[in-house]
Order: sequence, then structure tokens, then C-alpha cells
Amino acid sequence: MSILTDTFTLSNSTEIPKVGFGTWQVPDGSATYDAVRTALDVGYRHIDTAHAYGNERSVGRAVRDSGIAREEIFITSKLPADAKTRDLAAARRDESLANLDLGYIDLYLIHAPWPWGQFTTRHDQGNIDAWRALEQGYGDSSLKAIGISNFDVHDMENLLGHAEVAPQVNQIQYYIGFTEPVITDFAQSHGLLVEAYSPLATGDMLGDAEVRAVAEAHGVSAAQVALRFCLRNDVLPLPKAVGPEHIRTNAELDFELTDEEMAGLSALTDTAPGHFHNPTQG
Repeated sequence: MSILTDTFTLSNSTEIPKVGFGTWQVPDGSATYDAVRTALDVGYRHIDTAHAYGNERSVGRAVRDSGIAREEIFITSKLPADAKTRDLAAARRDESLANLDLGYIDLYLIHAPWPWGQFTTRHDQGNIDAWRALEQGYGDSSLKAIGISNFDVHDMENLLGHAEVAPQVNQIQYYIGFTEPVITDFAQSHGLLVEAYSPLATGDMLGDAEVRAVAEAHGVSAAQVALRFCLRNDVLPLPKAVGPEHIRTNAELDFELTDEEMAGLSALTDTAPGHFHNPTQG
């Protein structure tokens, strides 16, 4: 499935596979290990984890045991959101490197501009300080690319105004009906690739009637439509699955949405109204 090896090019010329495999909410141990091994066997070459997920060790072990050359696999992880000093960020960065035990991390992100539970609060200096630790890792090549997650326009402007190395990615909540257009437009216009976490709204948008109608027209699932929608918008989706069948079908994206279908999907105001919404949307 070529979509799993097709790539976007980051602003530092790093090639990143267009579809990632997410591991949020997948427990450490056999659940993560088995899911990642299955994903790699299917053909995924981009695995997304985070220090906060608590499963970096299992991700790293699955990659090492896969028999696939390290340079063929793209690993993303994330700095804990509460690491807002350079020293703490450097310590947590090094923990991620040790947990994964893969020699280097392909992409490392500041997980959020605010500590969890303090949504929308401002930590301008703390984000600059944390960014210095990522820049240090980028400078010594332990981090091949660096970026951010959940950053709104204010937080992106703050970082861009002080960064020696500009962030290459902003990973945000993004799915049909909730595409964070202000954040997305700003990021893309400033050279950041947008990645979509929860592109299926943790499954909450899969019952939407309009999405299902488009899926039926193509003989595919609503999940496949949601992922193709991201790609048509030059956004990198990070679907999560643990069952082998879902892992496989999420990668079967060799169909195209028509311009009319894209317009209709883009006009939807929300396909998962009961789902948690990122409060940074501006």
C-alpha cells in the first residue's frame, strides 16, 4: 500500500510517511507491542507515541523486534506538557530517547503549550525554555525533526518569534467537521505540516450520515473517508486501532474523493458533537 510509504517533506527536508499509526490510549505491554508489530507487518512506517502515553518502551521493543531497518521507520514522540523549563524538558527528552532505545527520535513535539488540566493558559516563556531543549536535541541529531502539538496561533507566534530552529510540525485535533481552520491556515502558511490526531474523533464521527453516504458511494468505510479527507487537505492523519482488521483497512486509501464530496464534507459543522473539543480553537 503505497500510501504508507508516500511522504510529505518537512521544512528541514525530512521525509515523513503520509499516514501514521497512533498509540494514544493503548496500554503499555502486549497491547501496544502487538498493535505496533501488526501495523509494521501491514506496512505502516510511521509510529506515533508520547512520553505521557506511558508506552514508549513497548513501541521501541516492537520496532526493534520487527526486523525492519531502523532508517525505514519514522518514530514520533512528545515531550510531557508540564515540562516548561529547559532542564526538565531536557531530562524528559532523554527519558523518551532511553525508553524507545532506538538511537534517535525522528520527530519530537512539545505535547501542549499548557500543562494538562490548564487548557488555554499561557506559558510563553516556559514554551521557549522547553523549545531550547528540543533545539539542543536537534543540534546533536538525537532528534531529527522537532515540532509542537495543540499550539494555537498565539503560541505559534510566540515560539516562531524566539526559535533558532523553527518548528516543522503542529499536531492538532482534526477531523471532518472540526478542522481548526484558523490554526491550520496559520501553521500551513508558516511552513508547518499539520498532523491530525483523533482523525476519527476516537470513533465518535463514524456514524455521521453524510460521511457514511460518501463511504457507501466508494464502497469503503467512514474511517477511510475521514483519513482520505485529511490527506486531500495536505494533513497527515494518525489513526489508532488495535484490531488487525481495522489496522489494515485504515491503510487502504487508494480511492479519491471528488471535489463535490470534499466541499460537502468541508461544510459540515461537526460530525461528533459529543466528542471532546480542543479549547484552543480560535
